[in-house]
Amino acid sequence: MSNLLSIPLKKTYTIDVKEAIRKYLLEHGETHPDAVKSDINLWEQLRQCGIGGEIHYNRIDDMLRYQAHLTSILTKLPTDIQLEIPYAPVFSPSALPVTLRNLVFERAAVIFNLAALYSQLAGGEDRAVGDGIKRAAAFYQHASGALQFLRIYVLPKLVFSPEDEQQPLDLSTPVVQGLEWLMLAQAQECFWQKARLDNFKNSLISKLAASTSVLYQHAFNAINDARPPVKQLFPTDWLAHVEAKQHHFDAVAQYRKSREELEASRYGSELAHLTQALAGAKRAHDIARKGKASPAVRQDIQSLLEAVQKDFARAERDNDLIYHQDVPVASSLPSIPHAAVAQVTVPKELTNPNSIVASEDMIFSELVGWGARQAINIYYDRRKNLIQDELVTVSLQVQEEDERTLQELNLPGSLEALERPVGLPPSLLKKVEEVRLENGPVKIEAAIRDLGRMARQNMKILDEAMDILDHEVSEDEATRGTTSLNRPPSHEANVHLVEKEQRYRAILKQAAESDETIRTKWDQWEINITELTWDETDLEASIPSSTTIGTSVTPEVTGHARNLRVYLEDLDRLQSEREDIVRRAKKLAEVDDIRQRILKVAGGFERLGEVQPAMFEDVFDEELAKYDKFIKLMNDLQPRQEQLLNSIRAEHKLFIQSRKDDTTVKERERALQSLELSYHKYQEIVHNLEEGIKFYNSLITLLLQLKDACKQWCNERSREVHALSRSLHSVSVAENGNEVIRVETSPSTSGPLPRQVSALPPMDSNEWGFKSVPLPPGPTVKKTARR
Repeated sequence: MSNLLSIPLKKTYTIDVKEAIRKYLLEHGETHPDAVKSDINLWEQLRQCGIGGEIHYNRIDDMLRYQAHLTSILTKLPTDIQLEIPYAPVFSPSALPVTLRNLVFERAAVIFNLAALYSQLAGGEDRAVGDGIKRAAAFYQHASGALQFLRIYVLPKLVFSPEDEQQPLDLSTPVVQGLEWLMLAQAQECFWQKARLDNFKNSLISKLAASTSVLYQHAFNAINDARPPVKQLFPTDWLAHVEAKQHHFDAVAQYRKSREELEASRYGSELAHLTQALAGAKRAHDIARKGKASPAVRQDIQSLLEAVQKDFARAERDNDLIYHQDVPVASSLPSIPHAAVAQVTVPKELTNPNSIVASEDMIFSELVGWGARQAINIYYDRRKNLIQDELVTVSLQVQEEDERTLQELNLPGSLEALERPVGLPPSLLKKVEEVRLENGPVKIEAAIRDLGRMARQNMKILDEAMDILDHEVSEDEATRGTTSLNRPPSHEANVHLVEKEQRYRAILKQAAESDETIRTKWDQWEINITELTWDETDLEASIPSSTTIGTSVTPEVTGHARNLRVYLEDLDRLQSEREDIVRRAKKLAEVDDIRQRILKVAGGFERLGEVQPAMFEDVFDEELAKYDKFIKLMNDLQPRQEQLLNSIRAEHKLFIQSRKDDTTVKERERALQSLELSYHKYQEIVHNLEEGIKFYNSLITLLLQLKDACKQWCNERSREVHALSRSLHSVSVAENGNEVIRVETSPSTSGPLPRQVSALPPMDSNEWGFKSVPLPPGPTVKKTARR
């Protein structure tokens, strides 16, 4: 049996790559799944080679090649393509696996297993000979390097979503860093062993041992200082092994230093170092014995302890009888220098995946990279926002300002009342016809009913989601009355769902207030808007005529009216210019295809390099600069518009003063202006209703997702309780039958993934507290529940 530790491989199951890729490409991709059928097959083959098989040197290249292709895949696809990837905890291969929809999880697990493979190969070497020790040291250094690469470059990208109820604790930084230190310590131990085998000087062996002790101390601290759930992942004998090794090699360093002092005839110093060595060896012996470290480790420590005890007795006797040298106190002894020979060796195929796949076609090499595709989408979004914010919105705001100003001045109604003393002006007839054809009041009433129905439907879905949670709370409380549950109560566990519900309910309340505002506005303007649907004859009859004026229109009034009409035509021309600028910008956007340039720039990056949208900022700026000319043209119109509105206000003031005695015309103006305002209110109400219906249609999708999330969460909680009940029932049957029932749950790496019903440990797990003792009294049950 080896006196060093090997990391087990994380056990996994088959995954349905083909179906996940097919669905993703059909929904998001520009390529049909059939076009990448060979790539999908290659992915499945590489995974099979990269995760299965026996412990063999050839598997290193298989894992490195698969990792390289995963690096390429992650440049083409997002991390979540709805592909469920299961891996069992590293030290509990028979436990239910952690399943995540995350391609980075797959890459992290592969690199972890690569480190485990290196450690297994190292453990299989014959360290009784020098070449075997060298190979073992190299493997351990590579294992440490793979773990360091995993910790620094991969784990930061392993981001979990709120839906991930389980997380792989064995892929957390404390675990990986602890194993990284452990592998490096074992590599250093190999160098120490080689130096001892080659009969190197005691001074060098002492320094090598001191460095080995420090590395084991780092490994122990990284594991021991982790939070309890992480620390408890490790088998108890591993912690004892690492801590015992720390004190063992500290004792070895002191012992070899004592031999060096003996050779230099410093007998007092020899005895001081032997005293330290004896204390360290005893400490290591106690830890290994109590922690049930492997027999090989206990034997090594026992041999050292016996040697130290023998030399200590001899040195103490000789110094007392012959040399009579003073024995320094431990605090006065100089620290033993370190000789750190072992180095973290990251496999070059991890830092440069091209080195192992240089001549191969990468998986999905024909697909547009995910980063490049995101960059294309980002550019199109920015372009759309630029046109909308800088051109369309500005044009609409200016138009609204024009309309407000003209409404305040009763234009063009006052001019039309003067120019057309009877009947309806053509511009108003067109608007009236629009409302009549749309059957405006009926349209608004129907939309208001639809708005109310959708508001009630949205609220009903939200209430149903909360009813589901309330039912689960009742079940949880009833279960706690009969069973001790080791999990948070419902009101704590469902906080994330309740917070979402509260946000949505606040949004619905705000929307209801907006709906009420629309209904109030309709009540206020219903009569006026209904007038727009009257027959033309009835509408004309309702408008006062100005033909009964006793005096003719004065030249002064005519002149001011003519000036106002010219200004209004200029205002219309300005609006046409703005609309033309928007039209030209949109036409340019229709033919503006940045795809080829993005792909060309992306192709210039290092192969297999991670392409991020931020890398294309310069391209975005250059391409969006094409629209600066339209923004400038739009801004140049602003001073002309302001000057024109000022002219209209001033001329209108003169116009009003010149005809202040024409009461009949004023009445006609007010009537025409009222119809104009009714039309604008009609448009405003219709627009508000359309926006409200659109809002509820969008919100209902989110509410249905929340309802489904509540169902899934509650079903998971119920399954936990049912699984616990079945497990406890099995234990009860075992007690009554005077035997322990053992459930075999070890999965097959090539078989389908078993249905995950809870996070309960298997019945043969140590977590249940079963002990190999004669029955009765029988096993004790530690109730556990899923996190």
